[in-house]
Amino acid sequence: MSAATAAKSVNSDTYSMLEALRIALDTAMEQDRRVIVLGEDVADPEGGGVLGVTRGLSTKFGSLRVRTTPISEQAIIGAAIGASLGGYLPVAEIMLMNFTTVAMDMIVNHAAKLRFMSGGQTHVPITIRMLTGAGFGAGGQHTDYLEAWFAHTAGLKVVAPATPADAEGLMLSCIHDPDPCLFIENLQIYRTPGPRLAKGQVIPIGKAAISRPGTDVTVVAHSRMVKEAHTAAEKLANEGVSVEIIDLRTISPWDREAVLNSVAKTKRAVIVHEAVRNFGIGAEIAAVIGEELFGSLKGPVRRVGAPFCPVPYSKPLETAFVPGPEKIEAAVRSLID
Repeated sequence: MSAATAAKSVNSDTYSMLEALRIALDTAMEQDRRVIVLGEDVADPEGGGVLGVTRGLSTKFGSLRVRTTPISEQAIIGAAIGASLGGYLPVAEIMLMNFTTVAMDMIVNHAAKLRFMSGGQTHVPITIRMLTGAGFGAGGQHTDYLEAWFAHTAGLKVVAPATPADAEGLMLSCIHDPDPCLFIENLQIYRTPGPRLAKGQVIPIGKAAISRPGTDVTVVAHSRMVKEAHTAAEKLANEGVSVEIIDLRTISPWDREAVLNSVAKTKRAVIVHEAVRNFGIGAEIAAVIGEELFGSLKGPVRRVGAPFCPVPYSKPLETAFVPGPEKIEAAVRSLID
């Protein structure tokens, strides 16, 4: 980034999620020397990350705090866990969410369980960043949403921001949380501009946001699907349908109170996620809504998700695979008509 571009970015009222994450990491590292960054190609000699999120950090804070690792996800997470037990606050980057499969033992059997197995004496304050999202023809081994796996694992917190400001504030919260946090970033919205967050402001984990107020139907979404829900809501508004959008921001723990309060008002609910519909987090949220609000609902809880198959490589099939505004509109209309 040139000096002129950097100056323009700093002075702008908006920024991208990529910039927001870099600012969050820079802020955390300035405030606390225990914060370290490790992952493939994260240091400046290797480009500062595959998309440049960590660019400039190793130059500013040194190679002892920003470490480029070998191409070994197990080594990255294992080193992060060990460093956290030694008093550090590691931010480990797994380049793509699909690659967490290589380190599932470290994440699920070690990071998530050490606090429980030590009777609360040992915490693992690591943040695991990962990128995902279909739409770029990267195929079935690079673009899955696997949040349900991790949300099903006790001891892990799972975060998926939809806006740059949320990305910055939630990253700061994750870094200082005593438990392991998985931080999911979506490539499709990486460069979408949004209003800036006040520097150093944190957004609490587990608190959803009312992204759009409405009265007729509640749409619950996270990450890129919040943007798709807004597109659908704009079209439905022209037809006289008022959609309230709840941006979960945190998948685990999810904000039951915010979701239930909204659905209690609208009496109708649609849950949207990019992950496959089968066994997704939408099923858990739908079950809770049904248990708590069954007698007051005006229709069944609808779920919108991807088909039960790997992400296709073919562009037309990939486009059809990802839930878009049309599918959200159809689910909403099925409850209104």
